[in-house]
Amino acid sequence: MCNGERNCCVLRSGSKTSSSMKLFLSMVPLILVAVVGIVSILSPKERGEIVDLRSQAVQFEMNSSHIAFNHSSSTPFPVHPIHTLQQSNETEVLNISKPWLNSTVPLNETYVAHPRLKQQRKFSILDRTEAGLLHARAAIREASYSTQTQDPDYVPIGPMYWNAKAFHRSYLEMEKQFKVFVYEEGEPPVFHNGPCKSIYSMEGNFIHAIELNDQFRTRDPQKAHVYFLPFSVVMLVRFVYLRDSRDFGPIRKTVTDYINVIAGKYPYWNRSLGADHFMLACHDWGPETSFSVPYLHKNSIRVLCNANTSERFNPAKDVSFPEINLQTGSINGFLGGLSASKRPILAFFAGGLHGHIRAILLEHWENNKDQDMMIQKYLPKGVSYYEMLRKSKFCLCPSGYEVASPRIVEAIYTGCVPVLISDHYVPPFSDVLNWKSFSVEISVEDIPKLKDILMRISPTQYIRMQRRVVQIRRHFEVHSPPKRFDVFHMILHSVWLRRLNFRVHDDQ
Repeated sequence: MCNGERNCCVLRSGSKTSSSMKLFLSMVPLILVAVVGIVSILSPKERGEIVDLRSQAVQFEMNSSHIAFNHSSSTPFPVHPIHTLQQSNETEVLNISKPWLNSTVPLNETYVAHPRLKQQRKFSILDRTEAGLLHARAAIREASYSTQTQDPDYVPIGPMYWNAKAFHRSYLEMEKQFKVFVYEEGEPPVFHNGPCKSIYSMEGNFIHAIELNDQFRTRDPQKAHVYFLPFSVVMLVRFVYLRDSRDFGPIRKTVTDYINVIAGKYPYWNRSLGADHFMLACHDWGPETSFSVPYLHKNSIRVLCNANTSERFNPAKDVSFPEINLQTGSINGFLGGLSASKRPILAFFAGGLHGHIRAILLEHWENNKDQDMMIQKYLPKGVSYYEMLRKSKFCLCPSGYEVASPRIVEAIYTGCVPVLISDHYVPPFSDVLNWKSFSVEISVEDIPKLKDILMRISPTQYIRMQRRVVQIRRHFEVHSPPKRFDVFHMILHSVWLRRLNFRVHDDQ
């Protein structure tokens, strides 16, 4: 029976047009993939839909050379879209058999494909994967103008996020479809292994977490969005590098050989020239290790603690993640501190001379008699470092020999507002987090004016910043097994966000 006259009319007329309807339905998959394909045939201006969670809305601005984050309150990071990655003569060590996008190899002139055969081509798993990414981009863009999505665990909100609603939608889209393939080649201790109880603990923690993960890890490489290279730079330094030799050759050869193995066994490295592959390193030599293979540092997503733009860290494609010193392998006992109104110390730092920035800091403040500024090389016997963090308003986080410092996370764990003192450093998860809302950034030149700068922050403003530190702490916490929105998931989200911003073509 019909539920209404209008529905009955539709059913009757449908018998006359059933063949047309069937034809239309059969064309739906073609239409879907055609929409994905538009990315590669539109003009550069039209295809510049870079997902940017640092703005008030997902931005689409682009000129012929680059896309830029246009946000008045932050340093603009140019984002260069990956169009065609040309092969380089530098990569003679690699067996690169396919260019990534527009092939320059001419077709066999004796063969002319029939137009109907082209239309009837079966769409690959990669086509469907790219269609899913296109859908995710649209959902993230629309989230900026819709109501906040509810979540049983956590709803991002507040000025700590560049765009809380877009971030939340992006995170949920990641949970729905993001897949990572971990290459199984390689043997411990250099591969599939890493430290979990040291200043470089995030290398081992991430490797173990992703290899044990059932939600994001896929065993089918055809269904993966990205491919993880599971080597540990810490282990390369420990087991491959000859101590005090100053010879980086053995590390370079190990990484190069590994890329050659996976490029020869699988088609995925050659298909994208490494653009959908990522490495992760917290050791200071992470960037140097990536230079072993030109496409690894030029094209691949490098997840680095040492996120130094003066050493070719590129925020457009690389990921900054936090250096976390897990002395016991766990965060138990390290979280929490006094409330904002009960912290008696204005600024605190204790640490040795590592790099020129700390030397300048200690030169100006170590021997001062100001009880508000507790800055010294070493703490007196019996004084707890973490107790000092817990009762300080601001915790100084100067760079050492490299830009990253575990002191940033130590401050966040104890509810102390971090003061970043560095040059050329990109703080972790800057695509999502507005660091200016919960931290203080001070240039090296302003170290002599440190107290004046901190004193100009009103009590009300400080309390707001301190509460924001406590709220975003979940994004830096390490859990085993991982919990939603923790540091493991934030690293994955940063990789997911970069994967959204380019398309891989199957050059078949």
